[in-house]
Amino acid sequence: MTIETPNAPAPRRGLARYGLAIIPLIVFVGFAAIAGKMLYDQDVTGRDVSAIPSALIGKTAPELALPPLPGADVPALTDAAIKGKLTLINVFASWCIPCRQEHPFLKQLTSDSRINIVGINYKDQSDNALRFLGELGNPYKAIGIDPKGAAAIDWGVYGIPETYLVGPDGKILYKHVGPFDERSLAQDLMPAIDKATKTQASAG
Repeated sequence: MTIETPNAPAPRRGLARYGLAIIPLIVFVGFAAIAGKMLYDQDVTGRDVSAIPSALIGKTAPELALPPLPGADVPALTDAAIKGKLTLINVFASWCIPCRQEHPFLKQLTSDSRINIVGINYKDQSDNALRFLGELGNPYKAIGIDPKGAAAIDWGVYGIPETYLVGPDGKILYKHVGPFDERSLAQDLMPAIDKATKTQASAG
């Protein structure tokens, strides 16, 4: 009696079928990783998508009447704290890891006398916020706490950190979503500050 021999051993055929089955998954994961990177950094046009257009750009900023951060040696964040000043309003929290990453850049900006930096402490515990600032330094000239996120809703916050540049006339000039880094500072924020400063000088 003749016994037919299979073309390949059963274990090897099973391994081959397994390999073919995971190829689509590998391809999908690869495309997802590339797409995620593009969405985080830039879209296909090369535009920085962190500079998300806002319906508030060009409009008067929402009212600021936030209580002070207890224990912080700076005043509360009110309209008076930004009136007549080119102001950077940064939304942050101690539990926000990207906020920690961008904090050195905010500290760096304190050397620029053209801008007034203030903070909205978003859904945070005051003790934690104080420890955060004590560890990393305080770049803010005023801080308002927003424990329930009501102010963030008024400002149209997508997620933190998030930063707005407000002109001396109280109008929102620029919005940045996500943490600042060297590239976004050089290519986005500083040009916006330069433009606002020139506009202010020509108007004065």
